[in-house]
Amino acid sequence: MRVVPFLVSTVVTAGLVFGLNKRWGAIPAMGNFLSPQHGFWQNAEATDHDFNADLQFPGITGKAEVYFDDRLVPHVFAENDHDVYFIQGYLHAKFRLWQMEFQTFAAAGMVSQVIGEGDEGQYLKYDRSMRRLGMVHAAELTLEEMNKIPAVKAQADAYTEGANAWIDNLKETELPLEYKLLGYKPQHWSNLKTALLVKYLAYDLSGADDDAEYTNARNVLSAIDFEKLYPVIQDSLKPVVPNTPDNPYPKAPAFNLGKPAAADSTYFTFRKDTITNLLPQPDKNNGSNNWAVSGTKTASGAPILCNDPHLGLNLPSIWYEMQISTPDFNAYGVSFPGAPNIIIGFNDSIAFGITNSGRDVKDYYEIRFRDENMNEYMFDSVWQRTEKRTEIINIRGKKPLLDTVAYTVFGPVIYDHRFPISQGSDKYYAVKWKANDPSNELAMMYEWNRAKNYTDYIEAIKYLTCPGQNLAFASKNGDIAIWQQGDFPAKWRRQGDFFMEGLDSSYLWRGIIPQSENPHMLNPSRGYVSSANQLSTDSSYPYYTGNSFPVYRGYTINRNLDSMHHIRINDMERLQTDNYRVLAEFSKDILMQVDESKLGNDEKKYLDIYKSWNFRNDISEKGATVFDIWWKELEIAIWADEINGSNLPMPWPNESTLVESLHKDSAYRFIDNIKTPEKETLQDMLVISLKNATEKLRKAETEGKLEWARYKDTKVQHLLKIPAFSRLHVPVGGGSGVINATKMDHGPSWRMVVHLKDDTEAYGVYPGGQSGNPGSRYYDNFIDTWAKGEYYTLWIMQQSDGIEKKVKWVMRFAKG
Repeated sequence: MRVVPFLVSTVVTAGLVFGLNKRWGAIPAMGNFLSPQHGFWQNAEATDHDFNADLQFPGITGKAEVYFDDRLVPHVFAENDHDVYFIQGYLHAKFRLWQMEFQTFAAAGMVSQVIGEGDEGQYLKYDRSMRRLGMVHAAELTLEEMNKIPAVKAQADAYTEGANAWIDNLKETELPLEYKLLGYKPQHWSNLKTALLVKYLAYDLSGADDDAEYTNARNVLSAIDFEKLYPVIQDSLKPVVPNTPDNPYPKAPAFNLGKPAAADSTYFTFRKDTITNLLPQPDKNNGSNNWAVSGTKTASGAPILCNDPHLGLNLPSIWYEMQISTPDFNAYGVSFPGAPNIIIGFNDSIAFGITNSGRDVKDYYEIRFRDENMNEYMFDSVWQRTEKRTEIINIRGKKPLLDTVAYTVFGPVIYDHRFPISQGSDKYYAVKWKANDPSNELAMMYEWNRAKNYTDYIEAIKYLTCPGQNLAFASKNGDIAIWQQGDFPAKWRRQGDFFMEGLDSSYLWRGIIPQSENPHMLNPSRGYVSSANQLSTDSSYPYYTGNSFPVYRGYTINRNLDSMHHIRINDMERLQTDNYRVLAEFSKDILMQVDESKLGNDEKKYLDIYKSWNFRNDISEKGATVFDIWWKELEIAIWADEINGSNLPMPWPNESTLVESLHKDSAYRFIDNIKTPEKETLQDMLVISLKNATEKLRKAETEGKLEWARYKDTKVQHLLKIPAFSRLHVPVGGGSGVINATKMDHGPSWRMVVHLKDDTEAYGVYPGGQSGNPGSRYYDNFIDTWAKGEYYTLWIMQQSDGIEKKVKWVMRFAKG
């Protein structure tokens, strides 16, 4: 971002923020913000900004150098672990301080402290829900676990020391723009803040749930209709780990799961709760693709590993790219500002990538208290004492809110008479979430960065308990593997899909599935491993794994990998950015049954566009827009009368449910609209849905948005949703159910391809830039490359390379 446009856009933004004072709460004094000496002007970074520095800190124990390349990627070389993590903390704070701290506010339920309670109290509601979910308490337990392993505690201490070295020497002119805009200053970093960010990752990747919506659906629908709308297994599923003779599933659960038949009967007649106060949720699209192909399928004979995690498209970027190296290890990839280690990447021996498992590890239980004081609750026929924790929620411009949370055997009480599940409700519900248990995910990353082989990889991943992830692995000795790793509750079918009775242990988890029985594969005969957030197993797996998983990305990846041989890097890059929409292929025979004699000229025009479409969500394709709108209108025409008729929040069926249901039954029970006297047929619904779609298509065409990229209108937004600090209208293909899962504000947050030859060859890109400063040209300079589906070569520097042409700046650290 160049200096003059930045200054102009910031002045405009300042005016908007001040003008929208109600939205953002209290605003800093204009004089401070506009001060030439200390205000936002100082954040405009010249294109020839000099990052060279010779630095001395008491915390440094040896000599260390940081070599920045032309993309501002740091290559850190230190003599020991302490110094490399000190420098990682220092660099994260230097380039991403506001982002680091703001994300801890989000994790800890402290957003209202910074930006106020919101026009409709939405930020305060968010903060209360995070406190009641137990985020801070869970982080405190995680910190205790971190302290039990000396190496993990030492790295966290060094990281915190480095971050604070930057904060303590931060000049007011260097204060990130967002602090000036919102009128507050950074606080010291701490190991607890790092633990909070680890828990925030768990929340973002395992905090979503549909229990409330499914409970409402259960109350409205018959059990038969419920199963039709929300089937557990999809016909088109290609599981992460198939059940094969050379890699069979466990034959039976490791312990007794209870009596599912009796439980189901009780479960489906449990009290009819009405749930309208839905909690804020992380994006349900949070997922990823990863795969590793063995040398038997590559042209070089060496494995290739690929990963692209799908998260919110944000600025500052979620990730910070870097290389960290000591005599003991050398790791490259992306790090998470606020925490040490490389999260996704590779070292000199292995490569590692992650996708979200999507497993349900959060359940709700109705609690019966003796009275509204919530001091005692009934469990197993005995009044049990609660533990209480008073959460102090500071609200900008108002007095703090004191919110007392009661803790039970299940976990914290998230809904009570002060925070009701629906208006006027007097019911109490506790949440049992695996992330609330003590854990030490930082230990996994510490060991993973140093792993040299499959045995090291297995030992490292045992530390991962929540969020559950599909961990892809490849090594230079030729091994490829994938494990779905985490602490997963052993459940019977549908356990945890609905709110449950908490009077006794009937519905409690019976235990955690043994790690050895988690789905996994090592060197499969098919020559690859892969995952794309689909269900990890088929119905022969002896444990219940959940009820709604995306299927089409995984299907498309596996179909391609099955047929690929002599694979090269560019083959993997093309696959990772592929825009083919397999749902369109599967559904064409259904849509082509539309009766054209009942269509007007406009409907026929858009139908012709659809007919000539190649099923690809490429940038300029108009057929992609026609299909997307038409298919959504068909779903609405068929399902809305049942799902929306109750006026209660209910889940929308899975992406594959309609096409699979119509292929199995052309007289699908939900085709008929129960709100009309006629009995509609599929042909009626196809005509109705295309006519409804045509209205939206006309509007899109009038606005010049019929081409797919213009209709989808992808944007990479600043965390505060400030347009001037965002990149809007990014021309990029992709979409839902597509390998290139780029939606409006969500998509591949880091693309990486690693070729594990003797000399590692790697490529990557993310939609942002290394700097968190909107006034820097390194703020968003990767976005155009990312949007075009191109990659940067990842320079794995050796310290012996010395200062060569690729090095733009050098920071030297020494004890002082």
